[in-house]
Amino acid sequence: MFGLLASSSGGAPAVLLVIYIAIIVVLIAGVWKLFEKAGQFGWAAIIPIYNYYVMLKVVKRPGWWLLLFLIPIVGFVIEIIVAIDIAKSFGKSGGYAVGIIFLPFIFLPMLGFGDAVYTPIQR
Repeated sequence: MFGLLASSSGGAPAVLLVIYIAIIVVLIAGVWKLFEKAGQFGWAAIIPIYNYYVMLKVVKRPGWWLLLFLIPIVGFVIEIIVAIDIAKSFGKSGGYAVGIIFLPFIFLPMLGFGDAVYTPIQR
């Protein structure tokens, strides 16, 4: 009886892994297109840490802010600021920024593949 229960749930981790990989692929593709819309190289989306640097360039923030991402609580605040700036750069509202913060795998591909137009923020 216990063998039947154990074998029936054996595929759940595999399904979750496939879903996780699909979410990652969609997120990378969306950020790739977002970077291209902003005049940056799309391949930067697949380079760890460098993709944060490029995102800072897209929202016209200084490159040294990359160091702020490494500080635990400060990094979270910087992520929120950058999400708001991304939304503004593509003509979206603060509500869209909330979507980027909590569901980036949905909202960033919507920016990349949607009809949103990149307009650099003047600083």
